[in-house]
Amino acid sequence: MAMATTEPESAGAESAGLESKAKETLDSVKGAAATMARSSVKKVIAASMVGTAIEFYDFYAYGTAAANYFPKLFFPETDPTVAVLASLLTFAVAFLARPLGSLIFGHFGDRMGRKTTLVVSLLFMGLSTVVIGVLPGYATLGVWAVALLCLCRFFQGIGLGGEWSGAALVATENAPADKRALYGAFPELGAPIGFFLSNGTFFVLEAFCTPEQMLSWGWRVPFLLSALLVIVGLAVRVTMEETPVFKLALQEHRVVKAPLREVFKNNWRQVLQATFLVAVTYTLFYTLATWSLSYGTTHLGFTSQEYLAMLMVSIVVFAVFIVLSCVYADKVGRKRVIIFSSIALVVFSALFPLLLETPRSFGLVLTFLCVGFVLMGIAFGPIGAFLPELFPANVRYSGAGIGYNLAAIVGAAFAPSIATWLAQNGGVRYVGVYLGVMAVCCLVAVLSAKETKNTDFAK
Repeated sequence: MAMATTEPESAGAESAGLESKAKETLDSVKGAAATMARSSVKKVIAASMVGTAIEFYDFYAYGTAAANYFPKLFFPETDPTVAVLASLLTFAVAFLARPLGSLIFGHFGDRMGRKTTLVVSLLFMGLSTVVIGVLPGYATLGVWAVALLCLCRFFQGIGLGGEWSGAALVATENAPADKRALYGAFPELGAPIGFFLSNGTFFVLEAFCTPEQMLSWGWRVPFLLSALLVIVGLAVRVTMEETPVFKLALQEHRVVKAPLREVFKNNWRQVLQATFLVAVTYTLFYTLATWSLSYGTTHLGFTSQEYLAMLMVSIVVFAVFIVLSCVYADKVGRKRVIIFSSIALVVFSALFPLLLETPRSFGLVLTFLCVGFVLMGIAFGPIGAFLPELFPANVRYSGAGIGYNLAAIVGAAFAPSIATWLAQNGGVRYVGVYLGVMAVCCLVAVLSAKETKNTDFAK
């Protein structure tokens, strides 16, 4: 009888235990579901694209000024070609600072979340840009003017070093699994929007100001206008939600104390792949947008306003192909799209010098810019999803940011200066060789990487 009494009690206890476990599992599922609730598409677009556009506006304003105005303002006592090279080297300072920014913001982004780091990165970038707008030139401060310019450029780089990866994570960590590349296009679109706003501002100013006025005060206006844009960006980012993927990582205690150590210990291969996947897009962009602007105005006989107008037309093409390539990458995978763009860039690098041989040929130069930006859009678009997908959620901010910003050094820091030197000493065809080498490096990187389209992005 004792046995008969014990068995039902045991069964009842087991049943109660199962019910308790089932309740815990249900509560856990409900909690995860609540955590994974996604922000609206409008909020994701605003948080990831608007802030990125502002950051890139600041960055490109410097590139335009460095090509057209800073040689005379900060290096007036040197040979004109040397002055352009020196000015473009100050352009490189921010790229050298960007990996440091990615280390700093990546650490806090993986520890504390994406939202706070994006707010701080925008402040770094915006304040540095406004200070550039009030800097005196070489005639007033001598070499100290150059030193202050480089310091401001350094802080611009720190800010941008934390920007892109955080914005990409805000977009992709809010995305449905089958639309991550499309959502990843939102921060990528910040590049052409920022470029269009920046160069559009210079275009309008140059239409109404004389060259003397532009050199005296006109060049400062785009930098000072950045203050208004930063206020808009801060308003958007302060009110945005933390991403559901990071909330889930917190809930499941997967946040690590030293994300940088984890990245370099376990994901160094992915960091290298990310670096060379992105590097060619940097080389291509700054060849098209910075070096060609300088080359077109000094060797092909275009005015700065004429060349900026052609750049603004081609930048619209860039934006369209970012979206198209991302839609296709969601269907067929990221690798196939980037493999195609890499091979196409090798061909383009061999042929584009032929388009830059005839002075004041609007048709040939516009073809060069539009074809280049088509390939730029195809190569750049899927990166917004591909890079974050290479890394686990608990080190994603650090890993994607380090790879992206190391690519800035490899592909862009000295790209305008190298292209200028190559064109000066060997001809434009050597600029093509330089771009072709970078495209081959990208092809090797993408072939060595895994396809990430179906990655479990919450882990």
